[in-house]
Amino acid sequence: MRKLLLILIGTLFLGNSLFAQAPDKMSYQAIVRNSSNVVVSNHAVGMRISILQGTATGTSVYTETQTPTTNANGLIAIEIGTGTVVSGSFANIDWANGPYFVKTETDPNGSTNYTLTGTSQLLSVPYALHAKTAENSKKSDTSSYSINCLPSGGQNGQSLTICAGTPTWTFNGQCPAKINAFNCADTVHTGTLYNSILASGMSSTITYNGGNGGVFATQTIASTGVTGLTATLAAGTLNNGNGTFTLTISGTPTSSGVASFNIVFGDKSCTIQRTILNLWPSGTLFCSGSPTVIVNVTNPVTGKTWMDRNLGATQAPIGSTDAAGYGDLYQWGRRADGHQCRNSGTTNTLSTSNQPPHANFIFAPSTPNDWRSPQNDNLWQGINGVNNPCPAAYRLPTYNELEVERTTWSQNNSVGAFGSVLKFPMAGFRNNSDGSLRNVGSLGYYWSSNLNTTRAWYLFFSTNDAFMNFNHRSFGYSVRCIKD
Repeated sequence: MRKLLLILIGTLFLGNSLFAQAPDKMSYQAIVRNSSNVVVSNHAVGMRISILQGTATGTSVYTETQTPTTNANGLIAIEIGTGTVVSGSFANIDWANGPYFVKTETDPNGSTNYTLTGTSQLLSVPYALHAKTAENSKKSDTSSYSINCLPSGGQNGQSLTICAGTPTWTFNGQCPAKINAFNCADTVHTGTLYNSILASGMSSTITYNGGNGGVFATQTIASTGVTGLTATLAAGTLNNGNGTFTLTISGTPTSSGVASFNIVFGDKSCTIQRTILNLWPSGTLFCSGSPTVIVNVTNPVTGKTWMDRNLGATQAPIGSTDAAGYGDLYQWGRRADGHQCRNSGTTNTLSTSNQPPHANFIFAPSTPNDWRSPQNDNLWQGINGVNNPCPAAYRLPTYNELEVERTTWSQNNSVGAFGSVLKFPMAGFRNNSDGSLRNVGSLGYYWSSNLNTTRAWYLFFSTNDAFMNFNHRSFGYSVRCIKD
């Protein structure tokens, strides 16, 4: 069973009954992702929620179960206090005797085999305490009233009121409040996102210092600079002192560059900037019609991290002869321009440039048996190497990196190759004289980035043996990318 990750994207906050009595429910939102960082969409999950007293490992004063279903974006939204009670009473929790923590246990299959656990402090409890001590102080006009107690560190004239139907902090009658202590200068962050992985959502953290406190509604902000992105800040509470918010960015950027999101709290605004880069090299052509899914796998012996499948493979191989795990066949030093597709066209005209103006496999049966004339020894050298076909942060492995991996196999043959952490399949090769496919399902050939005079080194394995060898650069071999 694939392990899942539960990622909190919002904050816990009190239900609508907060202003009249002790809270009888709390809202909770989270996004569920699998170990590949892919959102789990439209799927029922089982949850057990506990309120712990004192510490993150404290005594449970209340436990319930729920079975929510994720939406198309992997989001679950539940109200704690409305589930099936296992123990305790939510209504009888003594919120004054905190702090309290919320512990969530999740079964991704929708049952009660809870394999995922997370615990976070219930920061909204102080507002509940203020509400409890001021239950009897509200005005008779329930459509707009104030609670006559100030938050810790509050200022004269500051109170909690109903503003346009939404609980909002006010200051001297202004709604929403001026958040005088919010330090926006400390909340400008820069970072990098890649264009191909935004659809599943990326989280960004906003910090604040000394906010006066308040309840805010969900904010949705469109990007400027690079457009096409949307940032969503879930509804929650701005506490006194320091803390963080979580912003979820999703969408498809219109270009590379810097995308900006302006977050507004009362009369203060804060800007988050994200640099958008292409995940795949410019001009990459995907033979299957979609990018190779990027899943990391690490060999605990070598400590090296690789992609779990060959470039172009539609899945991690489930066997040595799994065709869906074979992937594409590259001529050494060429980019992913389409020539690597097993059914690409062919030509016998050599290229005089690093990037031929076509997607054909180039025949080169004569000395020096290279698709490029003259040869260029500077191709495929490192993460920023010319024509590196791997995604951002990956590159071709070196001779030594492939050789060290081979020495960790249980058997020095194709059985050991697939039985290894990297599960190399026998993807065959493409002949340099006529473009035909050879030895598919019986032999494996994997390029390295290293050269041997006019030829290039590669990892070879069969049912009988495995070793490093070298051959002409015009052959079509498999590529497995290593993380830089």
